[in-house]
Amino acid sequence: MPITTFKPLGPNDSVQTRTLLHESIPLTGTILSGTYDRQDGTSFNIKNFSHGIFQSVYDYPYLSSSANHILDVTMGYSSGSALSGAVGTTGIFRNVQAKKINVYNEMAQILMGYDENGNIRKFDQDGDIAAGGTTLDEVYFINFARLLTKDEIKKGTFQITFITGGTCLTPSSSFGGAEAADPNGWLTLYDASATTYLANSPAGEYTLLHSNSAGTGVPYGLLYYQAGIAVITASIFHLPLLSGGTAIDTANYIGPNSTSTFTTSSVSASFISQSISGNADALRNRINNLQFNNTTELNSTVYFCRVNHNDYNYSANPTYLSTSAGGRSHIRVKNNAEDEPISYITSVGLYSADNALMAVAKLSEPLKKTPSTEFTLRVRLDY
Repeated sequence: MPITTFKPLGPNDSVQTRTLLHESIPLTGTILSGTYDRQDGTSFNIKNFSHGIFQSVYDYPYLSSSANHILDVTMGYSSGSALSGAVGTTGIFRNVQAKKINVYNEMAQILMGYDENGNIRKFDQDGDIAAGGTTLDEVYFINFARLLTKDEIKKGTFQITFITGGTCLTPSSSFGGAEAADPNGWLTLYDASATTYLANSPAGEYTLLHSNSAGTGVPYGLLYYQAGIAVITASIFHLPLLSGGTAIDTANYIGPNSTSTFTTSSVSASFISQSISGNADALRNRINNLQFNNTTELNSTVYFCRVNHNDYNYSANPTYLSTSAGGRSHIRVKNNAEDEPISYITSVGLYSADNALMAVAKLSEPLKKTPSTEFTLRVRLDY
């Protein structure tokens, strides 16, 4: 319907709002480690690439048109790690080892940035970069797809449970409670310190992953909310978690008590001798449960289009008038000449300053307008 009258919107006729929407994202271990396994042990929903740098996980067989990419898994260690100079860094292993160091450096550049001397910062265990301290030199990376995280992971909702193979003081409640040692080493990591998240990363806000919901003790990883990336230290597979325990790195803590084992005697040996995809397989097969809530930020501008009693009582639509035999025009919706004019509002157009139509809002049903009625139409633009 052509419009011949424009009504300006003043500063008091609009308001901006921000709404956060959340979805629950549960990922069971079956999706990550065996729902679509082939007879040879490989999985239809796990995609490995010729470059061997990371592994992609889908919720259905990845060749299916219904498949959705849910996350990528990779691993790496810093050039300062003891593993970077271990056996396996020469000959046939040299290229594979260089990839692992490059993966670590790439992720550290994105998530940690550079120091004042232009050097790549390592992943800091407690997030206090200025104070220095312990760094995470051998880590796994779980990079969640945008499809799952949306704008960010909701703070305080992240949990991931591993079967570490070690003796764990904080297993899941179904295995005896917080003080019962489980032979499989069930370890759940939480973003328990979400209320005191850190903001010294170029990738946005992040927090520490602890083995208890109180956020105390030694952190075992980092969670980047906006980037949607979890950084997990490999030490969860070779450090006994009982208080007073001695750090060891043997098969006793990474294999025999679990149905899913690393193909080598220790996680350190696996980091050195196995491919990135092989290490990703080992990690996936030890994830029992993973869950979080995502966040979608919905920004809106609400326009209050006020229709006064003397506004829009007539229509410029040619069908609004009828022509009689004598050539006179009559308003179709009026039976008598003395009746008040009537129009029906069916849509609202928002125009730019130069009268270019920018958006159209449709009413669910025509709204009857007469000189004795006034309306305020609320039009919302989401972006």
